[in-house]
Order: sequence, then structure tokens, then C-alpha cells
Amino acid sequence: MDPSVIRKSQLIPFRGVPLPHYFLENMEKVGEFEADKTDVLIATYPKAGTTWMQEIVDCVLHGGDVRQCEQSPIHYRSPFLEAFFPEMPSGLELLAEIPSPKPIKTHLPFQLIPTSFLQKQCKIIYCARNAKDNVVSFFHFDRMNMLQPDPGTWEEFLQKFLTGNVTYGLWHDHVKGWWEQRGNFPILYMFYEDMKEDPRREIKRVAEFLGKELGSKELDTIVAHTSFNAMKLNPMTNYSTIPLDVLDQRTSPFMRKGIVGNWKTHFTVAQNQMFEEDYCRRMVGSTLHFRTELKPGDNCL
Repeated sequence: MDPSVIRKSQLIPFRGVPLPHYFLENMEKVGEFEADKTDVLIATYPKAGTTWMQEIVDCVLHGGDVRQCEQSPIHYRSPFLEAFFPEMPSGLELLAEIPSPKPIKTHLPFQLIPTSFLQKQCKIIYCARNAKDNVVSFFHFDRMNMLQPDPGTWEEFLQKFLTGNVTYGLWHDHVKGWWEQRGNFPILYMFYEDMKEDPRREIKRVAEFLGKELGSKELDTIVAHTSFNAMKLNPMTNYSTIPLDVLDQRTSPFMRKGIVGNWKTHFTVAQNQMFEEDYCRRMVGSTLHFRTELKPGDNCL
């Protein structure tokens, strides 16, 4: 890739949702994407366990044969639907190259996903992460991703997050938007914290949702293959195949901590109070609840 074309993106609203300016000229085509009824959509707010869920779904679709998931990087096996960056294949181009059932990644809020996923009753897995850990992970991601907007300082990024001035907008609207649709479409709503607490149980839920019968051996294999420590070392999942000019893992690794509760090392007492007051105001009336910490020993790595 020519380094001269790499620059931090600017956020521009698309139907009310701030997206990288790179994406805008492609969004109409994204909306016209024709999903196959066997395709699986993996939807998340950025940095909510996306790559983890992608690898789990790919393993499940291959019946627990993880060797099939070691043939190419995750962004080829599970393309990023709306991705459109300079001098890189777009998500739509990559999707055209792989057969269905396709595990498809998106960060789009519910109102922006292609209607074909809904019309064809495609199975959708949404993974949500508590807002405090999510904002910390998002901050470090924007620091190392040269195609993301400049995050500024931690304090500045926290304010952007709380006002929705980040890629894909307000976390609160995103998680609630998908939560409210789970009874209308085949949506499995997952929580990052549950996955950390008991990955085997949650992977079994994914397999059952996708109609795949996995034995104990296959489940154990997927649990081991998709553990944080294994994925952090796996070049097919840790994005080390992406040039440092794009993802500068010297600044912050793509897979950084992978635990519940890391927010405590970033938030000041005042920031935490401000965050919780804002959170309560934005989430009032919602039946959606998150855990911001787990019992000692429950953060499976």
C-alpha cells in the first residue's frame, strides 16, 4: 500500500450515523447487498468482541474443524460488509469471492443494515459489551488504526464517545437498537461478559442458534482455539498481516487486554461519576443490563 494514501478519516453523517468519509461513496451499494438466506450476520458496536465472535462463528460453521479456519486471515473468511478503504479490496468485493454460508461482519446500527438480511430471515448474532470497557478498547483502537479518526487524549475521546462523535455514533443507541429488534427477527443477542465468564456455554448457544450439533470434543477445540491468548498469537486473527502503516500495533496491539473491568485503570472517580449519570439518562426505561466486572477468576483467557 502506498503510505501517501493513508490518512486519518473524517466522520461524516450518513442517515444520521457518523461514518468514516472513506465509506460514504460505497454505502448505497452496501444497502443493495443481496444476502443469501444461509449467510450469518455478525453485528457489533466497534470493539465489542467482534473478531472473537467472527472466529467462533467460522469454527462452528466448519463443524469444529479449526484447521479450516487457519487457511486465511479472518478479514478474508468473514468480510467486513461496509469496509471501503483506499487501495484495499472492499467488503463487498471480498464477499463476492467466498461461498455461502458467509459469516459477515458489520458495525452498522440496525436501521442501516441491508434489508435483504431481514427479508430472507438470515440469522444474526449481535454481541454487546459494557460501555465502560467498550470505550477504553475503542480509544486504544483509534490510537493504533491509521484509518480511524484521531482520538485525541483519553479525556477528549471519552467526551466524544458520550456525545456520539465517534465512528458509528452513540453506543447507547446502537446496543438498544439491536436489543429492541431481537423479537422481530432471528437475532441471538450475546454479551461479551457472558462469553468471558463461560466461553464453552456461550459457544454452545451460538452452535444451537446456527443449527449445528457439536460434540464435547468439538466444543472444547473451539474454546481453546478462540481463547484470547490463542487468538492474540494467531496471525489469522491478530491482524498482524495488515501493514504497520495501517494498523500500528507498536502503538497498541489489536488484541490488547481482552478482560472485563479494564476500565478501572482508565477512569478517574470524576469521569466514572459523569459517565454513570449520562448512562442512566440515556438508558432509562431499557430492559438491557450489563455487567462491568466479573468475579475473580471468571475472566477466561
